[in-house]
Amino acid sequence: MDIHKLLEQVKKEEISVAEAEELLKTLPYEDLGYAKLDHHRSLRSGFGEVVFCQGKSMEHLVSIYQRFYERDKNVLGTRATQEQYESVKAVLPMVEYDPLSRILAIRKQQQERSGLIAVCTGGTSDIPVAEEAAQTAEFFGSNVLRVYDVGVAGIHRLLSKIEDIRQANCIIAVAGMEGALGSVVAGLVDKPVIALPTSVGYGANFGGLSALLTMLNSCAEGLAVVNIDNGFGAGYIATQINRMGAKSNHYDF
Repeated sequence: MDIHKLLEQVKKEEISVAEAEELLKTLPYEDLGYAKLDHHRSLRSGFGEVVFCQGKSMEHLVSIYQRFYERDKNVLGTRATQEQYESVKAVLPMVEYDPLSRILAIRKQQQERSGLIAVCTGGTSDIPVAEEAAQTAEFFGSNVLRVYDVGVAGIHRLLSKIEDIRQANCIIAVAGMEGALGSVVAGLVDKPVIALPTSVGYGANFGGLSALLTMLNSCAEGLAVVNIDNGFGAGYIATQINRMGAKSNHYDF
C-alpha cells in the first residue's frame, strides 16, 4: 500500500476516511499467525520486504505471495525451488522463476532503472550466486553490467574489461577458491567493492571459508565483504550505494 497515494485518495474524496482507516489497520505489519508481513518496509528503507523461500511450506509461501500481490506490490523471493515455483504459479500465473539464481519474482509495476553496478565473477561456477546478486539489484532498480569469468588465474581477462567496470557506481566481486578477485578489483577502481565469497572450490576451501577469510583479510582499501553465497545481500547493498551515486550531489545544511 502506498501511503502517499492513499492520502491523496482521501483528499480527493475518492475513498472515505473509514475505508482508509480499514486499510491502515495493518500498520506496521500484517499478522498471518505464521508470518508477519512488513508492508511498510519500503517507506522506511526504500525497499519492500523480500521472501526467503528456502524451508518454507508450500501453503505458507503461496499465502505470503498472495498477500503481497493483493497489496499491488512487486514480490521478490530468493532461494526458491522449482516445486515452490510451480505451487505459486498455480495461484499467481504471472510469477517468474530463474532456476540459475533461484529468484522467484512478481513484477506488477515496472521499476525504472538507474545508475550502474558491475557484477564480476572469478569463474563460471560462481555465476549462480552472481545472478542472485545481479537480479536482486535489477529488481530494485539498478542497471547491471555482467563481467563473468575474469578470475586472477587469467588476469588479462579482467584487465580487458576494466574500463567498463570503472564506469559503475559499485562493483560486486564474486569468487570462490582462494577469493582473490575482490582484492584485485579493489586495487584497480575508485568505487566501493563488495566482495562476495562463494562455496565453489576443492576440499580445503571448507565450503567457501577460505575465500571469506581471504576477503576479510584483504589489504585493499574500499573493500567490504558479505557472507558466503549471499548474493542477495550483495545485490541489496550495492543498490543502496548505486542509488546514492545516481543522485545529484546537492546537500542543504
